[in-house]
Order: sequence, then structure tokens, then C-alpha cells
Amino acid sequence: MARKDHYYNKAKQEGYRSRAAYKLKQLDQLENVISGGDTVVDLGAAPGGWLEVAAEAVGPQGQVIGVDLQRIRDFDDHDTIETLRGDMTEERTRERVIEAAGGDAESAETGTATGTGGPVDVVISDMAPNMSGEYSLDQARSLHLARQAFETALELLATDGDFIVKVFEGPDVDDFRADVEEEFQYVRATSPKASRDESSEVYFIGKGRLTAPVSSGDELEVEIVDTGTEGDGIASIEGYRLFVPGTAEGEVVTVRVGDVKPNFGFAERIDEE
Repeated sequence: MARKDHYYNKAKQEGYRSRAAYKLKQLDQLENVISGGDTVVDLGAAPGGWLEVAAEAVGPQGQVIGVDLQRIRDFDDHDTIETLRGDMTEERTRERVIEAAGGDAESAETGTATGTGGPVDVVISDMAPNMSGEYSLDQARSLHLARQAFETALELLATDGDFIVKVFEGPDVDDFRADVEEEFQYVRATSPKASRDESSEVYFIGKGRLTAPVSSGDELEVEIVDTGTEGDGIASIEGYRLFVPGTAEGEVVTVRVGDVKPNFGFAERIDEE
């Protein structure tokens, strides 16, 4: 029996809406992405196979929000699932997701520069383009969708949150992975057994969303605890490194935060202005 028949029949027998449900099951088993009580957002969720698996994983204390341009049929057996119809490239749709997750839209938009990030524990995306039959075009569209999912994840995820996204193998995928690696503690690329033999899809699993405990424009007093290779002083804020030019180890100075990265940031000394 061909693998695709096995998972198709298995989904029918076990009551899942799509064979893709087993992809998420296998990805979750691999890296323990979804836990009980989590809030999960599923991008491109129709027809709902991933929603069903996520709902089982989060349990009665969790929440699962599915978003798609297509209408998703209601789930009679999963009270924790909420579905929204909309385009995640539109600000209003993102705001609706944040509101559904119990977060604040304005805070989530700046989540990349805060200590807590957004209101969501896990963002998953199995989005794929409408296939044209021309691989180079389909691959480019797939990468575009993956980047949209990534940008959405950065907006929604809490600190230490996890991310799963599908992309077709091809040009610029390595660059995309490098971008994801800058925002997460760990990234794994894998193809679940439930993927079809002929498929070129690969899934990136990002573990541990990185966020900074400071924001650009913050003014604060810090102690310089070390010196970088370029001679800049380094302050440590909750383990976050802040580079401050023109300072020396042992000094306590007042700084204004400038550029903020997930792992480190830069500030200028202002107590001598």
C-alpha cells in the first residue's frame, strides 16, 4: 500500500479532516512543540486537520485559533477551537487573532522588542500556494508564504514560543532558515513521514522565541560588566547583552537604547551629554 493511501485511510478511520494531521503529529512528537494549556495559532488552517491535532495537544485548558481565507467548518467535538476567516497579510486580521488570543494588539506589534512578546505560545503554518505546475514559480510563492508566516509569528509569539512552517526546497531557503535562526534558540529542518514521497516540502521547527527585555528609546541606568572585542562596554540586563561604546568595565552609567536585536542590543551613553 502506498504511503499516501495509508495516511489518507488512517485519517478517514480516525476521524481527522485531512491526512496532513499526521504531519503535525509527527512534527510535534519530534520536538515537543505543543503542550497542555498552550495558545496555538494555525495559519492557513483549512480544512482543519492541524486544528484537530493542536486541540488534542492543548487539552481543555488550551486555546486553538485557526485562520484561513477559506471558510472552516465548525468543530462539534472541540470547544477550544476558534476559527477566523481572513488574510493574515491584512492588519485587521492580525488584530482579530491577537484579540482572540487575549492579547493587546498594540503590545503585540512591538513584541520583538519586549521581554514578554505576544500572547501566543505556538504558531504553526502548513500554507502552500495554489500550484501552477511550474516549480520555480510555486517554490517562490511557497517561500513568500513562509516568510509571511514567520513575520506573523514574530508579532504573535511570547518569549520562548515555538514555530512550525512549511516551505518548498529551492533557492533562498537557506537564507530564510538563517533569518529564523536569528529569532529562535534552535531551528530544525525535517520532512515528516506523512509527507508524500514526491513532495519537496520541508518543515522548519523554531524552538524558543528570543525577545529582548528592553525597547529602542528606553533610558536606564546600567552597570558595565565586561568589554567586547571592539572595546565597547557590555551591560547585562536579565542575561541580555547591551553594548555601550565609550564605557569601561565597572562603570555605572545612564544610557539610551538604540538598535535592539533578539540576542543583543546597542545603547549610547547619555549621562555625559
